[in-house]
Amino acid sequence: MPELTPSQWSLLPDEPEEALAPDPLVLALSAALRSRDGHFYELTGAVNHPGEPQAGIAERWRRFFAAGGAAGWQELSAKALRVQRRVLEDGASYNVHSDGPPLPGQDGDAGAPLARHWPLELLPMLIEPGEWRHIEAGIAQRARLLNAVMADTYGERRLLQQGLLPASLVLAHPQYLRAMHGAEPPGGVHLHVLAFDLTRCADGHWWVVGQRTQAASGLGYVLENRLIIAQQFPEAFRQMAVQRLAASYRDLMQSLLKLSPAGERSRIALLTPGPRNETYFEQAFLARYLGITLVEGADLTVRADKVYLKTLAGLERVHVLLRRVDDTWLDPLELRPDSILGVPGLLQAARAGEVVIANAPGAGWLESPGLTAFWPGVAESLLGEALALPAIQSWWCGEESAWAALRPRLAEFIVVPTFAAGSTTRSFAPIVAAELSDEGLHELAERIAADPTAYTLQARVKPTKQPVWIRGALEPRVAVLRVFALTDGDGGWRVLPGGLTRVAPRRDPLADAWLSIQRGSLSADTWVMTDGEVDPTTLLSQPLQATDLRDVHWTVTSRAAENLFWLGRYTERAENSARLARHVIEASVMVQRGAMPPPMLPLLDALARRHGLVGPKAPHAQDDPRGFERALLTALLPGSGVTSVGWNLRALQGCAQALRERLSPEAWRLIHETAAQFEQHLRAVLDRPGTTPMTDVLNVLARADTHLAAITGAQTDRMTRDDGWRLLSIGRQIERLSFHAEVLAETFAQGLALTEDGFGLLLGVFDSTITYRAQFQARREAAPLLHLLVHDTDNPRSLGWVARTMRERFAKLARHDPGWAADVAAGLPVPEAWPLAELAAPGPALVEQLHRAAAQAGELSSLISQRYFAHVIGAEQRVWQ
Repeated sequence: MPELTPSQWSLLPDEPEEALAPDPLVLALSAALRSRDGHFYELTGAVNHPGEPQAGIAERWRRFFAAGGAAGWQELSAKALRVQRRVLEDGASYNVHSDGPPLPGQDGDAGAPLARHWPLELLPMLIEPGEWRHIEAGIAQRARLLNAVMADTYGERRLLQQGLLPASLVLAHPQYLRAMHGAEPPGGVHLHVLAFDLTRCADGHWWVVGQRTQAASGLGYVLENRLIIAQQFPEAFRQMAVQRLAASYRDLMQSLLKLSPAGERSRIALLTPGPRNETYFEQAFLARYLGITLVEGADLTVRADKVYLKTLAGLERVHVLLRRVDDTWLDPLELRPDSILGVPGLLQAARAGEVVIANAPGAGWLESPGLTAFWPGVAESLLGEALALPAIQSWWCGEESAWAALRPRLAEFIVVPTFAAGSTTRSFAPIVAAELSDEGLHELAERIAADPTAYTLQARVKPTKQPVWIRGALEPRVAVLRVFALTDGDGGWRVLPGGLTRVAPRRDPLADAWLSIQRGSLSADTWVMTDGEVDPTTLLSQPLQATDLRDVHWTVTSRAAENLFWLGRYTERAENSARLARHVIEASVMVQRGAMPPPMLPLLDALARRHGLVGPKAPHAQDDPRGFERALLTALLPGSGVTSVGWNLRALQGCAQALRERLSPEAWRLIHETAAQFEQHLRAVLDRPGTTPMTDVLNVLARADTHLAAITGAQTDRMTRDDGWRLLSIGRQIERLSFHAEVLAETFAQGLALTEDGFGLLLGVFDSTITYRAQFQARREAAPLLHLLVHDTDNPRSLGWVARTMRERFAKLARHDPGWAADVAAGLPVPEAWPLAELAAPGPALVEQLHRAAAQAGELSSLISQRYFAHVIGAEQRVWQ
C-alpha cells in the first residue's frame, strides 16, 4: 500500500487507542492511484485533469468504506480471494472463442470455445438514488420508443414513408425479417427484455453507447455477481439501502405469463444456442433461478402451429420462449437453412399467436449504430417527447452530406459497422482511426467512399473510470454499465435496479471504446441505492415442505435424455475399444514373434474390423501383419477417419459437453482430461523417430482404460437414479451386450474359443480372467466358460447379468406405457435362460443365439430413439413382429 502523506497522517485521531485502527477513508485515499487524464472517476465523483490536485473520495464511496471500518478495509485482499473461490465453486464461466489451441488448464480443442472463469471484480459500481431515477426514466422511455418502432416497421411503416428512418438502414439490414411483417405479437408487445450500455462522460452525465434488442445477455451474470459480492460487504449492502433484484425478475415472469395464450398455466422455456455459446453458464443459471426449462432447438418441435417440448413423458406444450438464439438462426425453414440452433416452423407458430417469443423475431436491426442519429426525431414523432438520456453522437456514412462533411476529420472518430454480417452485408471490428498511419487513414477513407452505407462514424468519448482492487491499490479502470428494461406486459417498462458493469482489463487501454468480456474485460456488481424502503422479495429457493414434494415432476428433455443415452454408450464403447485394442496389439506382436499360432490372425482381423479399430482399406492381418499393425496404431488417434479409441473418446467428450449443466465439474473434467491426455500421450509416442515402442502404446491404452473405469464408477455411484440415468445405464448395457455377444460369437465361429490363446482372449476382453481362475482354475472347457460369460448373473460382464439389468432398467423407464413396454420386453434376449448343454454342444446354436442377442440390442436402441427422442411412434403401435 502507498505510504500516507503528512497531510493524510494529520487526519488520523490523536488518541493512541484509535490510532491503532486508522480511519478507512484515509486508507482508501492513500491506496487510490491518481486519475488525471480527463475521465470522470467514480471514486472521487469528479474529473481530474493533468496538473490538478487529486480530489477526495465521493460521498457514496465514503459510506461504502466506512461501513466495513478499518478491519473491513484490511480484509479487501482476502475478500477478493473469496470471490474467486466462490466463482470456481459455482462453476461460473464464459466461453471465449478462439482459433488457436487451448492454453494449459483450459477446456476446449483448437477452434472450439475455451471456458474461462467468470472475471468478477471485488468492488461494485455505486449509483445514487437521484441519478438512478434519471437513468430509469430515460431507459424506460427508450424501451417504449423501440417497441413502438418495431410495431410501426412491421406494420404501417409510417416512419419509412415519412423519411424519419432511411429504408436502406432498415430493410437492407440482414436482421430485418420480412417473414414477420404484419405479424401482431400477443398484447402488441414486440420487445420484452432490452439491454442498454451506458457510460458517464466527462460532463458527469450518463450517455447511451449501445443497445441490445434481439437476445440481450447478462441477466444471469447480474444475479451471480450480486449473490457473491453482497455477501462480501453485508454491512455496506444493508446500510446503503441497496435495491434488490428479485422483484424485477418476478415481474418479468408474471408479464410473460400475462401475454401467454395459456395464461398462468403456461410453460416458459429459455431457448439457448447450447453449451458452446459464450454465455451458456448464465443462461443455465438464469433458467434455474427463474424455475423455467433450459432448452435447445433440438428439444422443441412445432406441430399444428404449436410448440412442444420433447420429453421422456411425451410432448409437452411450450407457450413462452425467452430466447438467446439470434434472429437469423431461429427457424431453418424460413431463415438460415443451415441452422441447427432453431426450430423448424417457429416463425409460423409466432405468427399464429400460439407462442410468445421474447424478444419477437426481427428485432436485431434496432442495434445498428447507424440509427443513433435518427432516434431523437423518431421519439418526437412517435412519443411526442424529447429523449431524456442522450446517446454518443454517431453519423451514418450513407448520408452523403454527413460523409462529405466528416471525411476530412476522419481521424477524430471510431469507425464501426452499420450492419451485422449477413449474406449481403459484412461486419468488422471497430477501428480507432486516430491509431492509423496517414496511408492507413487514406485507405480507410477510400473503403468508406466505395460503400458508405456499411460504415458509421462514432465520436470518441472519455468513459467513466471505476475503482478496481488490484494488489492492494485502487486502480482507475474504464467502465461501461449495462442496464436492463423489462416489460410489464401492458405497454409499460420496469428497469432492473442494478446492472452488469464491464471494466477494462488494463489501466490504460489503447482504445477507450466499448468493452467486451469476450476480449478480456472484468465484470462488477452494480449497487443502486434507494432513499425509500428496500423491497424484500426473493426468488431464492425456500425450505420445502412435505406437501411440496408429493407430486414433484422432474422434466428430462429428449435432447438431454438422448445425450445421456449416448454418454453411456460411448463410455462403454470407448472402454471396450481400448481393451480390445490392447489385446489385439498384444496378440499381433506375439504372433509375429512366434509365441502365438498364426490362425489367431484372422480372428484378430475380424474383431478389429467389426469394432472400428481399423478401416476397411487396411491390410488384412493374415496377409500383412506389420501393415495391419501400422493401420491399427494410426487409427487409434481421433481424426483418422476410423471409429477407434480416440474417436470414441472424442464422441464421449461431445456428449458430456452437451450435458454440462447435468454433470458435476469433477465428472466433466475427468472426461475431458481422459480424451485430451490420451491424444497427447499417444501422439508423443507415435511421433518418435524409429520403430514405435509397443509397450508405450499399451501403457497409453491401459491408462485410458483406468480413467474410463473411473468415469463408469462416477456414472454408477454419483448420479441420481432418474429416467435420464436409466437411459444412460440402458445405453451402456446395450453396448456391452452387443460387443460381448459379437466377440464371443466370432471366436466360437472361427473355432478358436477353446484354444489356449482364444480362451485367454475371451476372458481378457470380458475382463473376467481372475474370476474364472478363482472358480475353475486352469480348466479350458466350454461349459464353465459359457457359464461364467453367459449364465452367471453375479458376473457384471456376463451376457445374463447385462441383459437382465437392461430389461430391469427398461421396465422402469417404460412404466408409463405398459402395453408398449410388454411388447418390447417380449423381444429382449434372456441369455441366462439359454440351455447350457445346448450352448456347449458343437454346432451353430450358440453363434446364432449370440448374433440374435446383438441384433435385439440394436433393435431396442432404435425403438428407444424413436419413442423417446424423435417421438415418431404412437403408444398404440406394436413394435415387435
